[in-house]
Amino acid sequence: MRHLNPIGILLLAAAALLPRSASPQTPSTDAASNAKILSYIHTSWDTLSRSMTDCKSLVDPKVTTAPILYLPADLTTPAPVAAMQKLCNVEVRRLPRKITRMGDVKVSEIPKEGLLYLPNRYVVPGGRFNEMYGWDSYFIILGLVHDHRSDLARGMVENFFYEIENYGAILNANRTYFFTRSQPPFLTSMIREVYEHPDNKPLSKAWLAEAYSYAQRDYALWTSPVHRAGDTGLARYKDIGEGPVPEMADDSDYYPNVIRWLLAHPDIHTGYLIDASEHPTQAQAAALARSSCDITASRICARAYVSGHRLTSAFYSGDRAMRESGFDPSFRFGPFSGSTDHYAPVCLNSLLYKYERDMAHFATLLGRPAEATEWEHRATSRRDAINKYLWNPATGMFYDYDFTTHQRSTYNYITTFYPLWAGLASREQAVAIDHHLSLFEHPGGIAMSDYNSGVQWDLPFGWAPTSWLAIKGLSQYGFASDASRTANEFSQTILQNFLRDGTIREKYNVVSGSANVEVATGYKSNAVGFGWTNAAYLQMSDLLPHPKKKTAKTLGQ
Repeated sequence: MRHLNPIGILLLAAAALLPRSASPQTPSTDAASNAKILSYIHTSWDTLSRSMTDCKSLVDPKVTTAPILYLPADLTTPAPVAAMQKLCNVEVRRLPRKITRMGDVKVSEIPKEGLLYLPNRYVVPGGRFNEMYGWDSYFIILGLVHDHRSDLARGMVENFFYEIENYGAILNANRTYFFTRSQPPFLTSMIREVYEHPDNKPLSKAWLAEAYSYAQRDYALWTSPVHRAGDTGLARYKDIGEGPVPEMADDSDYYPNVIRWLLAHPDIHTGYLIDASEHPTQAQAAALARSSCDITASRICARAYVSGHRLTSAFYSGDRAMRESGFDPSFRFGPFSGSTDHYAPVCLNSLLYKYERDMAHFATLLGRPAEATEWEHRATSRRDAINKYLWNPATGMFYDYDFTTHQRSTYNYITTFYPLWAGLASREQAVAIDHHLSLFEHPGGIAMSDYNSGVQWDLPFGWAPTSWLAIKGLSQYGFASDASRTANEFSQTILQNFLRDGTIREKYNVVSGSANVEVATGYKSNAVGFGWTNAAYLQMSDLLPHPKKKTAKTLGQ
């Protein structure tokens, strides 16, 4: 989902030496400060809400084409869409056919990008991300439930049911160019949030049964052959498309800058580059379509050229898988994560373990004991495979596994805490992981990794979703002091930066405690909003003994 220009490595190192503008530990937890940020968060749910009744929902800053709204092939135009079509002067089209699974419609069949219709109002992340995203929505729903906005939260969950029914899967987001990939599987966690916190509007067992059936279909995507990590019994991220992703149209330097970095580091052997012409002949272009990407079909592909070099099709495959993972990019799966599809990752398989345990819970509630037993069996098998392939007993941490080379990674990454959040780690494993918290912890919170690669999903950056999962995992295993301390560090970073400029951002530099990451990384912006950061702040509030918790309840009524 996220991306940046990979040109800031030296700048980033220099920035780390600059004096901090303010310490993230600076005490400013008085009631007035907390009331101000909580008011911002509470009103942001409406500011960030979109629906098929307002014109701003159609805008897509990531592409340059005029807005188009696409309806399912067999859907009669809903009255709100007809009204919006007239009001906004927007084009409405139908998809070429009924879609039952991912791959039924190729992106090439829809040459003009557009928004996919959803029936219910939803909350977008913010900034350039003006659509409903897969994993962002889980954290947003945590915030909505916390703020007693259960109707909006339920509508978002039911939008995902609609995507499964009409678009074949939960998509990266509801845009046509996302028909080739999903995002980290949080559906059962979202279902549990709205079912277990109904705000005096309890949901029926019939609703849960419907949710259960859609979750079965979502789970099938992650256990299908395309998502299997070899013969490990684990899953991988995989986009079924080819070549560079269309949503990079607003950042024409990204792929060329990857090439520049690879050329500047010839000692790092990746196999991501091939010799190629800037202006190939017709025959050469046909060959490039197989070995790299199709320059006749994609202007982004055509521009991805530097000094006689282009990127391989294998790199684009890994690049696309990286975007399904949500971590775009880091150096966790090779430079710019160009080999993501070669790995069974800790994050994905921890999510699927929790998914299987959630499904067993739903089956039990629905009076289906045999199905519950089968889900528990799947969870046990996955936990065994995770312990076999992903746990390193020598270091006491979970690592991703390259099933193509049969080697476990050594890249220290925040996802080592996911098994604690998912509840699959043993007590001994949890103690070992907690001992390694210092690898990631900084004055402003928990960093993504301990390696400064110069890209945004690595050191020195901290992100709300992964920070909250780590903090929640530590709390669940009884490491209350560490959970409270790191929650306070990150919430103070968010609060202090909010008090300086009145915004909440998608990410923060947790080494310097700053939201101003543009200079260090070369990334265009640090998006303002921001859905999952708003939600994480509310969740962290509940771990901290200060006035924020009381004020949050008051404002959320």
